[in-house]
Order: sequence, then structure tokens, then C-alpha cells
Amino acid sequence: MRRHRHAKIVATVGPASSTPEKLKAQFLAGVDTFRLNFSHGTQDDHARVHAAIRALEREVDRPIGILQDLQGPKIRVGTVRDGRLDLMAGETVRFVLDGAEGDKQAIPLHHPEIFAAVVPGQELLIDDGRVRVRVTGLDATAITALVVTGGAVSNRKGVNLPGTLLDLSPLTPKDRADLAFGLELGVDWVALSFVQKPSDMIEARGLIGERAGLLAKIEKPQALERIDDIIRLSDAVMVARGDLGVEIPHEDVPGRQKELIRACRLAVKPVIVATQMLDSMVGAPAPTRAEASDVATAIYDGADAVMLSAESATGQFPVEAVSMMDRIIRSVEGHKLYHSIVAASDPGEEETPPHAVATATAELAEALHAKAIVTYTASGTTAARVARKRPEPPILALTPNLATARRLCLLWGAHSVQTEDVDSYEEMTAKAAHYVQAEDFARPNDYIVVAAGIPFHTTGNTNNIRVIQV
Repeated sequence: MRRHRHAKIVATVGPASSTPEKLKAQFLAGVDTFRLNFSHGTQDDHARVHAAIRALEREVDRPIGILQDLQGPKIRVGTVRDGRLDLMAGETVRFVLDGAEGDKQAIPLHHPEIFAAVVPGQELLIDDGRVRVRVTGLDATAITALVVTGGAVSNRKGVNLPGTLLDLSPLTPKDRADLAFGLELGVDWVALSFVQKPSDMIEARGLIGERAGLLAKIEKPQALERIDDIIRLSDAVMVARGDLGVEIPHEDVPGRQKELIRACRLAVKPVIVATQMLDSMVGAPAPTRAEASDVATAIYDGADAVMLSAESATGQFPVEAVSMMDRIIRSVEGHKLYHSIVAASDPGEEETPPHAVATATAELAEALHAKAIVTYTASGTTAARVARKRPEPPILALTPNLATARRLCLLWGAHSVQTEDVDSYEEMTAKAAHYVQAEDFARPNDYIVVAAGIPFHTTGNTNNIRVIQV
């Protein structure tokens, strides 16, 4: 079955959407990749969902991507007296490394890495920034702070430290156990939370190898300072706007989103825009107009994929949320200004033969009004190079590797099919002509453009273009 859109949909699985029936309904409504959020649920829960998705994949005979999202370290206050403290702007509070059931002069904060990194003048944001305090003094076991924005602090509320680089691995013992479990299951992507620096990606890559694609979640301002290196070390990127918006000004998030999408396109890495895209659909059957515009903006920006979180995981209308996102994407991509807007944000390309060939493939297909671009790709690189140009014709990615076919479910414009590799020009032509008809892209006498690497069975060597009349 073919999607009549280019951008992809990622949906988070949760209690509202984890049954085989709900998973199938969401897939038919438009989901390309399912996200398993390991911040919630047990390993057994995720194993059941994984098995159900793979059974659905066999039933519909289409590759389906599965993304494992690791929880990452969570910085939280401890328990406080009576379960709640009401902090007033202007008063002084104290955080302590040890202790429990604290009051305003002894709020437990059991994270020594904070005490080692924070300096006077820096801010601590509690409960997604609802409460803000500024550090005025500290020693090895206590931090004194002035309350800037007052509010309630209850047990185990999260703490953010914008502008503070913490000496903290993004992989907790829980994450390492979950990662080993996910790789054994056979997930296609692993999303790494709490990325601050390039070495975080290197640490995760050492554990994952090539068994899954490594996706960097950009949710810390420290990551933005080294973003080019982080993107280079990743296989894909997620713009995690919720956490990122806590630590940088809200008004800066849209611009950062555009910068990240552009940087990922230049690096030929898929990029997902995530968080609260259709948030009102958690409890309502339709989004606000602002939310519809938010999804549309990500598509006009050229994002590879957009993601549903609580809307599909715990909301009352998970299938309707997917269907709405699908409708918004198709409406945007059908708008008369879409291609000119996306083309205007083209980041250019590296001056190498493979990139030049991919660019020429996309431009030739548009000039001929070709019905499809066929890429022969073992790793997915050829398809990604062509997709970077955001061509109007869809991309039919033929690959001998099922893992590649599943990972391509995140790539803009790519319709992936697992098939045996080709050994000759004649076989390449015949197979391309067969699949564009079998997958409902073209009919006899239509033009298609084929991109491949010669000699065959090589990886990343995009050096050949062929125009074929079916």
C-alpha cells in the first residue's frame, strides 16, 4: 500500500493504542514508524507491542519502522514535607544533597553532578519551568537560591539547568538494560535522550554498533552548541521541542527548529519534529487551528517526519489524531506554494560525485515529469541523497536489506521495498519497471528515473542515472 504524501508520521504507542486492533487502525490511518517510549511501561509490555507490530507488518506486507526511545537520566527533587512546598518570589530556599522530607531550607536534590557544575547566577527550573530559582551561593552539600518565579514544588518534580553542562552520561543503568533488550528484540531506531555533547553519541554508538539506527534527541541547549558534530555522529535527529522549550526561550524554538531541519538536510540525516503537535486531541476529536498550523509549518520547513506523543499514547482519539496529521500533511504538500517554499530552504549539497549524481537525478525527474525516482540502495544512503532535494516525484527505494527498508520509513518521500539485489543493467531496468507498476507508481509508457551505484553490490557509491520509459 502506498502513502500519497512525502513526509512521514511517527506515533507513540501507549495504553490507548497498544492492542493489535488499534495498531492496525493507526497504520491504516497513516503511521509509518511506531515509537516505544521506555520512560513508561515494562519490558514485557514493549515486547508484546513489538511482536504485534511485526505481525502487522507481515499481514500488510509493508515495512514498518519501530523506534525505541530511551528514558535517559531524570533530574528531580526528592520528597518534601507534606508532599508540597509553596515557594514565594523573593524568598530564599536551600537545596541539600542528602536528606528526605525536606522543607524550604532543606529541599532534597540527590544529584552530586549538579553541585559540581552549578555556579552562582545560574538558574534552576523546577516542574518544566513553572518555578524558577537563581543560585546565590553553594558549597559541597548545599545550594542557596533566590526564588525568581514562585509556585508549588511537590515530590519528585523535574529540575532543568539551562546553560549548565552536567558531567552525566545519557545512559543510566536502566537505559543500558532497556537498550540491550530493545536490540535483542530488533528495534530499527534507538533515540538517545539527554544528549549534551558529541561524546554522548560515541558512547551510545559503542553499545549499538550497526544493529540499529542511532537518533539524537535535541532537547538540551548544550547540544545546540555542538550540533554539527552531534548530527555527524547520528543517523537521524529528533527536535524534542518540549524539553528544549523549557531550557531556551519559547520564542527561540521556531527558529531553532528551522536551523535543525536545514542542518539535517545538509548532512543527509532524517529529522523528526516532535512534541505537542496536536496536543488538544488528547481529549478532543479535532485540533486547534494553531496546532494544525504547527504541523504544517514543520512540513513547509522540510521535516522528514512529524510525531505524535500523548495524542496517540494516552489520548482518547489516537486513530483520529493520526488521520488528522495525515490530512494536514497531504493538504500542505498539495498546496501550490509548497514546492517553492521547500526549495527556497534547500541547504545545498556537498561537492562530491555521489551528491552531484543524486541532485541531478532529482532535477532530471522533475524536468521529465517522471512518475517516480527509483533508487537501488543497500544502506539507504542513495535514497537519502535524493530525498535531500525534496523532489516532487516519489522515491521508490529498492533494497535487499529488510533493516534498511524499515529504517527508510523515517525518510521523506521514500517508499521502501525489500527485494533481491541486481547484478546487471538489464536486470536493474527490468526490476525498476516491474516495481513502479506493482507498487502503483507508474503505468506503461510513463517515464521513471533510476539512480544506482556501479558496480552493483557496493555501498554509498551513487554514480549512475538511467531514464526508463516503462
